[in-house]
Amino acid sequence: MENGRSQFPFPYQPYNIQEQFMQALYKALDQGKVGIFESPTGTGKSLSLICGALSWLTDYEERKRQEAAALLQEGEASLSMSTAQSSAASSSAEPDWITDFVQKKAERDLVTKLKEEELKRKKREERLELIRNNVQLKYAMKRKSCEDDEAFKLLQLSKEEQTKTQGDQEDEELIVAEYESDDESKSKNRFCGPEDDEDDELIEEHITKIYYCSRTHSQLAQFVHEVQKSPFSKDISLVTLGSRQNLCINEEVRRLGSIQRINDRCMEMQKNKHEKQHHEEGVKRKRGPAKSVCPFNKASALQQMRDEVLGKVHDIEQLLKLGREIHSCPYYATRLTVPPAQLVVLPYQMVLHEATRRAAGVQLKGQVLIIDEAHNLSDTLSCIHSAELTGAQLCRAHSQLNQYADRYKSRLKAKNLMYIKQILFVIEGLVRVLGGKVGQNPQSQTTQTGTEMLSINNFLFKAQIDNINLFKLQKYFEKSMISRKLGGFVEKYAGSGVSLHTQTSSNKENRRTEGLNRYLQTLQTNQNTAPVSSPDQQGSVEAEKMLAASPMMQVEGFFMALTNSNTDGRVVVQRQGALSEGSVKFLLLNPAVHFAQVLRECRAVIIAGGTMQPVSDFKQELLFSAGVGEERITEFSCGHVIPPENILPLILCSGPSGQELDFTFQNRESPRMMDETGRILSNICNVVPGGVVCFFPSYEYSRRIISHWEATGALTRLANKKKIFQEPKKANQVEQVLSDFTRCIQRCALDSDGLTGALLFSVVGGKMSEGINFSDDLGRCVVMVGMPYPNIKSPELQEKMSYLDKHLLHSGGRSPGQALIENLCMKAVNQSIGRAIRHRGDYSSIVLCDRRYSRPATLSKLPTWIKDRTSTHATFGPAFAALRKVRIKFKLLNQHIMTITFNLSIPRPYVLTYSICFSSSRKKRRSRCSFAPEEQISTFSQLYDLKTETRAG
Repeated sequence: MENGRSQFPFPYQPYNIQEQFMQALYKALDQGKVGIFESPTGTGKSLSLICGALSWLTDYEERKRQEAAALLQEGEASLSMSTAQSSAASSSAEPDWITDFVQKKAERDLVTKLKEEELKRKKREERLELIRNNVQLKYAMKRKSCEDDEAFKLLQLSKEEQTKTQGDQEDEELIVAEYESDDESKSKNRFCGPEDDEDDELIEEHITKIYYCSRTHSQLAQFVHEVQKSPFSKDISLVTLGSRQNLCINEEVRRLGSIQRINDRCMEMQKNKHEKQHHEEGVKRKRGPAKSVCPFNKASALQQMRDEVLGKVHDIEQLLKLGREIHSCPYYATRLTVPPAQLVVLPYQMVLHEATRRAAGVQLKGQVLIIDEAHNLSDTLSCIHSAELTGAQLCRAHSQLNQYADRYKSRLKAKNLMYIKQILFVIEGLVRVLGGKVGQNPQSQTTQTGTEMLSINNFLFKAQIDNINLFKLQKYFEKSMISRKLGGFVEKYAGSGVSLHTQTSSNKENRRTEGLNRYLQTLQTNQNTAPVSSPDQQGSVEAEKMLAASPMMQVEGFFMALTNSNTDGRVVVQRQGALSEGSVKFLLLNPAVHFAQVLRECRAVIIAGGTMQPVSDFKQELLFSAGVGEERITEFSCGHVIPPENILPLILCSGPSGQELDFTFQNRESPRMMDETGRILSNICNVVPGGVVCFFPSYEYSRRIISHWEATGALTRLANKKKIFQEPKKANQVEQVLSDFTRCIQRCALDSDGLTGALLFSVVGGKMSEGINFSDDLGRCVVMVGMPYPNIKSPELQEKMSYLDKHLLHSGGRSPGQALIENLCMKAVNQSIGRAIRHRGDYSSIVLCDRRYSRPATLSKLPTWIKDRTSTHATFGPAFAALRKVRIKFKLLNQHIMTITFNLSIPRPYVLTYSICFSSSRKKRRSRCSFAPEEQISTFSQLYDLKTETRAG
């Protein structure tokens, strides 16, 4: 391992850059480095990560095994030698028996420990072998034959309970348990799942593993599919973690919709299960109706599912299917699988947020962490640890908690009442900062408009809550679970799909809840009658769910954010005229403070992405600020696998009429600039076949320029060449627009009807600038209009710049704040133009419409494989000639591919490779055809990232 590896298991012959990537990755993991790895999309980054990292893990475990065996042999030899020497010494003289005893005890302890570890390892390997060979384990035999019937009965019981008449005793689960803030005794730390006697057999020690995290569940699923295709698929134990919302299979719970209500209901069912177990053990049960428990959360079923997960690689969809088949909860079963798993796949939140990490049973000490799609890691950390509360949420939380305390004040302990009053006091202070008062409708309260930026300490003084110990309140939130209790109270008595139990309540009890109901109904009425653009039924349903749920969880998050260091964050107070629209927002300025613990605990951290440039601010803000030395950081960046002629990046400094392209905020809305942009797009659409994707710097500018084109007729001229699509405002419409865009291009390739393809208007940083693949004909040209600089007048951005200028070193003649602006812009550009060129055989042109892209400092921030091939054109003519030239070559290639696709007829399943060679004068063209036997189809398709299909005849 010291010299690295030269050969790596791979599903096919890797590219040179993939071999270099895996070698650099192997070395970084072995040396415990923090690695920044950049590999463009389409170069097989995921497979390189998988094969490189798992090769290291395999070698590391083998080396540990050999070292342990050597130590054990040495220890046994030393122990026997020590015994022999002691016997010899005792015959001649009296030995130093104390020294002899201590030495032999240490040696015996070491030998015993090594033997235990070797025994555990062998048991673990034997168990995995049995699982993979489908041998019936003792845990699977524990399932009773009547378990399915019991599950059905429990589900029926869950439904029937809601219709039963319940007495006052039923509110027992809503009462906060007795709380002692000074109790320092630590409760047993176990994962939040079944806590019966069989749990001791479920809990295992964590082995060396690799944690892989990415932004979205679709990216995680794609990674798991790559693992399934890799040479390690049969030998690796992998588990995918997700939220209850993604993994729950209990339909009664899933129907609740919001993640908060799903979490609350699941936790309540867990509590009910534990109480049921105590009752079965002989503890006297309190009077009242039976409480529902989850039928999918049984230790034996969880154990069986854990074994299934360890034995074969599953994605989330397969986990859900497996859970339904064996009546086991995938959410808790996957958490049981974390300790013995070798590869854990999980979203960002579960790694980067300490409380979530702890709840999920993720232990980073001595482990390897791979963070993929990490180009926005700094922003992600800031977002995860920031918090925001509106005036409406604060007033709602105060009203709900106040009525909760009033209803149960005779049943709450003194400590609980004290802390609840403190929470109410803090909420009153937050509302006071926004210029309002609690106890009144926030919609009708008017406040002065303005924005104020405060340090944490100044904010606490302004809100007059500096005398409250927020750390104790945070501890109270965690241990008492008051947010969950209040959520259950609101769900039960606020009309959120559950009828009020007025028939069993006294008039006094009715008066206790009628204020809460009237207040929520007022809020709901006001929201429903407010003017909303393009209202639809789904939006109103979501609004009702928001009103029905308790905002106390958000309040808890904001309280926790206020416990950050005074220098690491700021509080933004925004007053919008009405109290309900105002907000208090905690802004994290130093994300390194939360990333530092991850870097300290992990053996190695790999930060990977397709476009990591520019990395200078990344290192300064996240690594150096977290205490990572330059010697621990390693960088790797590679080019693309496509031939140089398959990409044409152009920088346009002027348009067809000679108008200089300078899309500054002052110039970009001038009619001349908009008209020139329309002429550029018209010329591009004339020569580029297939799909053209045009990115604008903002939604507002996109709306303005398209409206201008409609008025001048430019949009009609564009529509005569390509069908026009626009990025939708709603996320749930993105798939439909993309599907229509794709079908249109496919139709135009077969039957043009005068159209040469489609034109898509999108926005930088929008829904189609990340995670969307415009491969092949979908993105034959990407146009970037202007430079998408962030809003420099934003108070949050100004505060961030000020913080960086104060705490980071100046370099290159620019302040860290100025560098931040430039880097944010270029990161967004790199993500957008990276939507094209998705595989080795792809080709595209990239047009950057702004003279500012030609500045050396800006040009250097483009990905190397694009920057090295970029040409700058002061006038439009040469740029357009280059587009026409490359269009001829692309069109010929496209025509021959189409001919092969539709006219090929071969008696046996064969692959036809067809290559076209051009001479320098483009007057001669040679063609060469060759056939490959069926067994080479798989290798060919993987090598060139092609979709193959075998048909009879």
